[in-house]
Amino acid sequence: MESVWIIGAGVIGCACAMRLLQAGHHVTLLEKSLPGAESSAAAAGILGAQSEVSGRGPFLDLCLASRRRFRDFAAEIESISGISVGYEDSGVLEVALDPGEGRLAVGRAQWMLDQGLRVEILDRDAARTLEPALAPRIVGANYYPDDHQVDPVALSRALAAVVARLGGVFRSGVRVRGLELEYGRVVAIHGDGERIPATQVVVAGGAWSTHLAGVPALRTTVKPMAGQIVQVETRPPLFRHVVYGYKGYIVPRADGRVLMGSTLEDRGFDKAVTLAGMQRITSMALAMIPGLAEARILDTWSGLRPATADGMPLLGSAAVQGLYYATGHYRNGILLTPITAEVIATLVDGGQPTFDLSPFRAGG
Repeated sequence: MESVWIIGAGVIGCACAMRLLQAGHHVTLLEKSLPGAESSAAAAGILGAQSEVSGRGPFLDLCLASRRRFRDFAAEIESISGISVGYEDSGVLEVALDPGEGRLAVGRAQWMLDQGLRVEILDRDAARTLEPALAPRIVGANYYPDDHQVDPVALSRALAAVVARLGGVFRSGVRVRGLELEYGRVVAIHGDGERIPATQVVVAGGAWSTHLAGVPALRTTVKPMAGQIVQVETRPPLFRHVVYGYKGYIVPRADGRVLMGSTLEDRGFDKAVTLAGMQRITSMALAMIPGLAEARILDTWSGLRPATADGMPLLGSAAVQGLYYATGHYRNGILLTPITAEVIATLVDGGQPTFDLSPFRAGG
């Protein structure tokens, strides 16, 4: 088997490495910081194939396909690594705070029901019976029982451990600047003062993925969209379900930690945490779960979502032999990890995935 080089060691890069190692490839991951230390660790971990997707189409189909795989994927990672990834069947409540949001929620639920997806339309009383911590002011909610959650920090650590156990090699502190091509195929990776011969390359560098020199035009570029998160603690846990609103989300962990987020800011690679961002997040959270007013603040951070101009990931082969893209997942990188790894491993082995990748093509 040929050696495969993966640029980026977040959850996407590590999951691709895992599948490639299981298929018998030699895999090296190049990472500018530590494995999983960038966008992966900054995510909230909502597996929101329904709650976070806006409408029908190939992207919804991709998200649903990945969600179907996630429970077994999580169990496999835990079995190999011995590390719990925090997979929880929490379900997601999409809460409406006023009649206008209520009408939008009902409309969303209707097209999902038409698609045969599970969703329950709840009035105020039914929603508060399911989740008593919800504010009395809500007008109703959609309940998505099949949208679950995972702990991205634990998932990042577990995947890195799996890759190491399977024989993968990590090279941290490597900043990849570009690729070298000859006659329509990749032949080398260029870092800072280093040329690495490579004929099979997977680009999984998140928001940094389309800053590589020497690569032909892509369908779209990837840019960072910053998102701030506040983590608090409640003892005992105040509520169980992920709560999703039109201005943000609240993710409860089983141990009483609660993640509240997130802003959406186009400010380049700046990962600052700001007072304005914290105010927007805490106001949103208290409007939906008033009991969080007494929660203790544990941490704040900001991550960089890899956003494409058309909202679709770059997934699959590029217009260069030996080059593959697994990036641009925007708000759904954690959710799309299992299906992305499966696609990349299939393509590197010369196979064809079981569904149409053309909407996500990398080439222009």
